[in-house]
Amino acid sequence: MKNYLLIFFGIIVLSSCNKKEEIKPVTKKDAPAKTDAKEFEMYEMSEMAALMEQMYVDNQRLKERIKNGDTIGKFPSHFLEIHKRAMTDETENDAFFKEQAAVFIKAQELIYEDPKNAKAHFNKAVSACVACHEVKCSGPIPRIKKLFIE
Repeated sequence: MKNYLLIFFGIIVLSSCNKKEEIKPVTKKDAPAKTDAKEFEMYEMSEMAALMEQMYVDNQRLKERIKNGDTIGKFPSHFLEIHKRAMTDETENDAFFKEQAAVFIKAQELIYEDPKNAKAHFNKAVSACVACHEVKCSGPIPRIKKLFIE
C-alpha cells in the first residue's frame, strides 16, 4: 500500500512539472496591419435635434397631464427656439419649415391659452409635427404619432 502511495505521488509530481508555454506579449510589429476601415465616430446631435428631443419629452408629459385632467401649466418658452436653433443641414431651414414651425408653435400656445380644448389643440400640434416630418425628415414619424391623444 505504501508503494502505491509513493507511485501515485510520483506521478502527480512528474505530471505537474510539464514545461509551461510562455505567453508572449503582442507588440506593434506582431499586431495585424491596420485596415482602411472607417474609424468609429460619435453622433453629435444638432441644436435643432436636441430641441426636438426636449419638445418630445415635454409633450409626453403634457399628454399625460391632459389625459389625467391635471393642470396644464405654462407654455415652455424654449419651444420658441425652433426658429433659432442650428439644423444638421441648414438648407432645411426654408420657407416650408418656417411655416410649419409657426403652425406648431400656435397650436402649442393654444393648449395653454384654451385648456378646455387642450386635447384638440395638442393633437393639432402633433399633426403639425407629422406634416413637417413627412416632407423634411420622415424617420421620427412613428414615434411622433405615439403622442396623439385618442
